[in-house]
This record gives sequence, C-alpha cells and structure tokens, in this order.
Amino acid sequence: MNTKQIIPSDEELTAFIDGELAAEEAARIETMVNEDESVAERVEFLSRASLPFEQAFAPLLAEAPRQKLQTMLAAIPAANSTKSGSALAFASRRHFLGALAASLIAGIAIDRAFIGIGRGFSARDENSEWRAVVADYISLYTPETLAGPVPARDVQADQLGSLDEKLGLSLSPEAVSLPGIDFKRALLLQYDGKPLAQIAYLDPETGPMALCIVRSDAGPKAPDLESRKDMNVVYWSNGTHAFMLIGHAAADRMTAIADGVRERVDA
Repeated sequence: MNTKQIIPSDEELTAFIDGELAAEEAARIETMVNEDESVAERVEFLSRASLPFEQAFAPLLAEAPRQKLQTMLAAIPAANSTKSGSALAFASRRHFLGALAASLIAGIAIDRAFIGIGRGFSARDENSEWRAVVADYISLYTPETLAGPVPARDVQADQLGSLDEKLGLSLSPEAVSLPGIDFKRALLLQYDGKPLAQIAYLDPETGPMALCIVRSDAGPKAPDLESRKDMNVVYWSNGTHAFMLIGHAAADRMTAIADGVRERVDA
C-alpha cells in the first residue's frame, strides 16, 4: 500500500538547514528536496543564510560587546559532523544569528547595514520575494531600534532627498507622513542590485512600521493585503515603482494608512 510522503514543516526544514537533524531524517528531507520542486523552493526560501548578511552586519558586530557575543555563541551547540553535507553547508548561520542577536541587545541599529540580495533564489515572483526579504529584515526591529527624537522637517527632507536620484521618485516629508506615527529615518538599501528605499516609523501603539519602495516595471497593481512574520503588509504598485507598508497594526488600520500614503505619493 502506497503512502503519501508528508511535506516537512518549516520548523523541520529550518532544522535541516541548520544541521540539527539526525542523519536519517536529514537524508529523508534531502531526498525530498531533490525530488519535489515545492520542497526545494521552500528550502531555498528558508536558507537565506547564503545571502551576505554576515558581511553586511560585520561593522555592527565589531561594535558589539565581545564578551556578550562569546557568551551567547558558546551557548549554541555546534552542528554534529555526522549530519547531512547539505545541512552542514548552512551550519554557520545559527552562530551568526546568535551574534546578531547580541548586537541587537547591545542597542546597535542594524538598519545601517547594506542588504545585498543575490540571485540564487527563484525570481518566479519577484514582487513576492522582495516583500519576504523586507519582512525578514523588519521583523528584527524593536521599539528600541527606533528610539530617539523625531528628526526635524529639514532633516527628514534631506534624508528623503538622498533617495530621489537613485529611486527616481521625489518624496516630501508631507507625502510620507503617517497620522499619529513618528517618522524616524529614511535609508537607501539595495535589493537584487536595485535601490530600495526604507522609511522607518515608530507607532506608539504597535511599534516599528516601515514604508519600502523599489523601482518596478511590472505595471500598476491595486493595493492588496498579506501577513508576513506576524506583521500586516499592504502592497501596491504604479507604473514605475512597487510599494509596501509593513507593521504590527491591525489590518484595517494598515490599509487606511496605506491608502493615505498612496494618494499623496501618486499625486
């Protein structure tokens, strides 16, 4: 009697990527990766340790207290050398994430880092992929990450102005202001070789929020809503750019905020 293989959960796949499964279980999942395209794509999505996060965050980790980092890393067990070769390729990810967590505890603002997204994963749905990457990144933010006073309008204008040339989109503080939510900073990052603007906010009720923008020739798309990393995402595009507003606020509130931004930016 044939039995249908059970698709591994994300937890199992993450354990496979991190080299935490027993050899027999790792071999089973590796076989599924080789035979099942959907499983292979999910592993590829989850195994973003192949992205250059370590290089990107290196200056920040250098600033973190070394003793704290060493203590936290020492608490993380090393991967068993008998485990799958494919899983071992990702074993260092857990050690690096431990160091990153320590740097966050130390209060270092990770958004100074450069996000370099390689082309090693599927580009089948580019818009979905960039939203997934941004959600992974924003999920690391805490209210402490965005602590500090609200920049003066001229400072906001200067930060937004630095995005104009690369992004090809003129943004004013008024256009990107969110009602009852504090503007914190505007940054130019990079996604798949293209400029990515991130405007970070701090909502006193729900915490970090961000408006992110990339160039896009995919054509106009009406606003839609999805959930990523326990956050709500409203995303849309016009003829030249793709936008996403991401935060912990309720879906209806996020949609209302996004509608206001869309009207002002497209005006």
